[in-house]
Amino acid sequence: MLISCGDALIDFVPTRNADGREAVMPAVGGSCLNVAIGMARLGAPTGFVGGISTDMFGRMIADHATASNVELALATCSDHQTTLAFVRIVAGESHYAFYDAETATRNWTYRRGSIPFANVEALHVGSTTLVNDQGAAETKALIADARTSSTISFDPNCRPNLVKDKPAYLARMAEFASTADLIKMSDVDFSYLFGDEPYHERASALLGQGTSLVVITRGSNGAIAWHAGAGQIEVAAPRIDVADTIGAGDSFQAALLFALHKQTRLARQRLKDIGADELRRALSFAANCAGLTCTRPGADPPWSHEMGWS
Repeated sequence: MLISCGDALIDFVPTRNADGREAVMPAVGGSCLNVAIGMARLGAPTGFVGGISTDMFGRMIADHATASNVELALATCSDHQTTLAFVRIVAGESHYAFYDAETATRNWTYRRGSIPFANVEALHVGSTTLVNDQGAAETKALIADARTSSTISFDPNCRPNLVKDKPAYLARMAEFASTADLIKMSDVDFSYLFGDEPYHERASALLGQGTSLVVITRGSNGAIAWHAGAGQIEVAAPRIDVADTIGAGDSFQAALLFALHKQTRLARQRLKDIGADELRRALSFAANCAGLTCTRPGADPPWSHEMGWS
């Protein structure tokens, strides 16, 4: 099984009403839930770990995840309200306003011993859950239990408007990166975390500390990956008509993990030994899945029948 742990929320995505005025439409989202949905839709056995509310929006989240074949037995249900995020598209980038105080996601706690990690091929973590102290501490405990047998995937998916203490946040992201076998980040995330440092220098440092694969996505400019054995690999993004970019990075992440799983290259040692051709194929598949997601509004990753893996 593949597991994604973290945020589950409702995005209010921009649209227009019948009079042409700005409006918003609720859509299930949350980076880590999106990753779980993306992996499950492509056909991987997938579970979600995190807090889901029993309120109206929480029921929307649960129904959406279940309809996408995500296993929710490991999620924690509570009567805390659902996190809400309002989205605006500025210069092609999604900008968010979060309402996340005392929510089900913020109050999630890891139940030690509740997950049979011997049966978990990979654990994905990241995003807004790691901004607050409790979410970060609970995720660290989860990773500590998982690392003995599961590959750790990490996407910081930075949300600067939630960060109150940037130096502390940067230190926290570095700590999570040090535990990860696979790190994916967008070029925007990279700039927030590392400024103008050249991509290859940071990738080399991350590989040197034990990470097997580092990937940076660059929107319409495609993605670049670094691997200790396979070297540097660059793949193009498909040419598409963009509806919005919400969930594109999550779709890329989900598809990359799925492709590595299908190639039997997701286990830690198998990932270390992956060849350049296999890695390129996995990255290209991920880029195409992200591209399809951008052709429709909201975080709506593709299904296996739309992006068949053969």
